[in-house]
Amino acid sequence: MNSTSSRSPKIVYITAGAGGMYCGSCIRDNALATALGEQGWDITLLPLYTPIRTDDEDKSIDRLFFGGINVYLQEKIPLFRHLPGFLDRWLDNPRLIRRVASRAMSVDPAELGSLSLSMVRGEHGHQKKEVMRLLAWLRDVARPDLICLTNLLVGGSIPVWKRELGIPVLVTLQGDDVFLDELEEPWHGQVLAEMKKLAEAADGFLTFTPSYRDAMATLFEVPEEKFHLTPLGIEADEFSGIRERRQGRKPGRTIGYFARICPEKGFDLLVDAFLELARRDPGVTLRAGGWLSPEDRAFYEAEVARIEAAGLAGRFDYAGAVGPAEKADFLSEIDVFCVPARFHEPKGLYVLEALACGLPVVAPDRGAFLDMVEPGRGGSLFRHDDAGDLAVKLDALLSDPTGAASAGESGYRWVAAHCSRERMAEATGAVFARYLDGGNSA
Repeated sequence: MNSTSSRSPKIVYITAGAGGMYCGSCIRDNALATALGEQGWDITLLPLYTPIRTDDEDKSIDRLFFGGINVYLQEKIPLFRHLPGFLDRWLDNPRLIRRVASRAMSVDPAELGSLSLSMVRGEHGHQKKEVMRLLAWLRDVARPDLICLTNLLVGGSIPVWKRELGIPVLVTLQGDDVFLDELEEPWHGQVLAEMKKLAEAADGFLTFTPSYRDAMATLFEVPEEKFHLTPLGIEADEFSGIRERRQGRKPGRTIGYFARICPEKGFDLLVDAFLELARRDPGVTLRAGGWLSPEDRAFYEAEVARIEAAGLAGRFDYAGAVGPAEKADFLSEIDVFCVPARFHEPKGLYVLEALACGLPVVAPDRGAFLDMVEPGRGGSLFRHDDAGDLAVKLDALLSDPTGAASAGESGYRWVAAHCSRERMAEATGAVFARYLDGGNSA
């Protein structure tokens, strides 16, 4: 390990772009890097695959490794595994990848089994050249004292880094299992087996909730003492304008969904609940916003067809993948927020943001939501995957504007008190310091 006695330790945090869409992990990683920098840490946010997209100022460097175009071509066409460096650099140019990503690069995990397996095999996969290029940059340019990864799926290089750099490598777990669950066999089992090896090689893991820690410890067969809990963090003050606008509007009966439009996020469950409520209440409306991938367009169109068949087309609106200003307008104009995710949500950043706006929330009774909605009393939990119970919980809030407003304010106060970026950075920095000092006890 490089000596840190005469300088601040250098941290390289490796995040993963999501093909041009707003991604909760990218937003969280960018916010963490910003807050750590403000607290004096020498931190470099390094993107893989594609540049990141975030609501705030992008703190990642204008350099890209494992560029999405290059990685895909190396998997599919052996010739590209032997291209000279100048062509690799051209293919990995962030501007080129932004242009391609804006035309909707495919990130469908069901179609990426062989590539996923190759990536987690690191130096033994088809992207060995990329592994070595990143290693050379870390060793000769960045010279970090600690590396932290955004997830284990990008951890194929961990064994090489441990062998060649001899520094601590930590991994944030925030959705690996969701991607894994979408891989078909034989890829699922093979990728999981490789990830278990990587988990053994990693020094430690960061998660946001005890329930997700326990699930990941079981999945990857990792002892609990290698895990460290760190909170999510947002700045509640950044949502104060939305909260004030909501307080000044007349209560209505609009349900809002803002997340990726897909089955995993439970958009169809919310449509089920909306249809049930709308049959008996002419005032209920549904608004949705968020990224819609080409792979999920048929799913979305089928849900819209159900709404239209019920004669409710005029009571549904899709805002699209909007920017920060339009998102603020969206959140200002709804009455209750709901993303009924089907998976064990590791973050639920969208729920924190809704609570910071003073919005009451209805969320599934599992995953990160158990550690957000209940402690902050910012809404209610429904039985996961149960559209009927979801409709009941939504109706209870929509029918009680005073109670809904009280829940929204309670949730806001909880976020402001417990979920700041400063607190997130302090907790994460304490974990980094423990490993830099040579310790790894929880």
